Amino acid sequence: MSDLVTGEAVALELRLARFPSRALAFSIDLLLLLAIAVPVLVVVGFAVGGVDEALAAAVTLVSVVGILVGVPVIVETLSRGRSLGKLALGLRVVRDDGGPSRFRHALMRGLAGFFVDFYVTFGAGAVICSLLNSRGKRVGDILAGTVVIRDRAPSGTAARVPAPPPGLAAWAAHTQIGAVPDDLVMSSRSYLTRLPQLDPATRDRMGVQLATAVSAYVSPAAPPGTPAWGFLAAVLGERSRREAARLARTSGGAASYAPRSDEGQRFDRPRPAAPTPPRPPRPHAAPTSSEPPPRTGGGFVPPA
Repeated sequence: MSDLVTGEAVALELRLARFPSRALAFSIDLLLLLAIAVPVLVVVGFAVGGVDEALAAAVTLVSVVGILVGVPVIVETLSRGRSLGKLALGLRVVRDDGGPSRFRHALMRGLAGFFVDFYVTFGAGAVICSLLNSRGKRVGDILAGTVVIRDRAPSGTAARVPAPPPGLAAWAAHTQIGAVPDDLVMSSRSYLTRLPQLDPATRDRMGVQLATAVSAYVSPAAPPGTPAWGFLAAVLGERSRREAARLARTSGGAASYAPRSDEGQRFDRPRPAAPTPPRPPRPHAAPTSSEPPPRTGGGFVPPA
């Protein structure tokens, strides 16, 4: 277990990947690369068979480097830190602050993996550096500012997101929730699981920032006076419930659903088949200067 500190000074408890699991994941990836390299090199050999030997050697070297560096970089960039071996063992590459890795991180790890960690040094660089580093980092991780973690938490050990205040779950069931980015969801979930450990000032400031960012994907707005943590808990719980319901419809499974352990309590309230008809309009009262302006759409307003 290790605490990764985010830019907002929040410690995220993440389980670091151990050396045996990383070595096994690399072995799986290496087998995949060899399966790609063999037919490619055979084709290259036939293509440059009748040219100058120096040119043939240069083309072969470029092909080998392109496969051993280019393929891992592309895969890690598109999968946000996962490769076939890491996916099989439940591992993932993240930044030192717990955020998702990007192209520059994957490129640095790929180049260091070829020249320092694995191929040029026959794996000695990665083994020695991982054993000496407290977080099991190889040279590529140190240069890129990344770390490999276990993406699958053991059963029963995952931190739980608190249940939203009464009434917010029913409000969330009738809201429109867009595609909230994965990094924003991860930040919100980490914030909610660490609520008891935050001081009130940091808790309120971070909660308002995260709730404001998430509210851009939620409509209509939350009821006035909704606390930031309650807004986030309701949105994450409803988002998880809808995703599970969609998967159940796709796979033809049963309609019942209990959310994951990190998504709070069970949300099993029946949803109406049709939207509730609007109430008849009430006589308009003369506005007074003490009344707040009406809310017209999405957004989050922290309680006064």
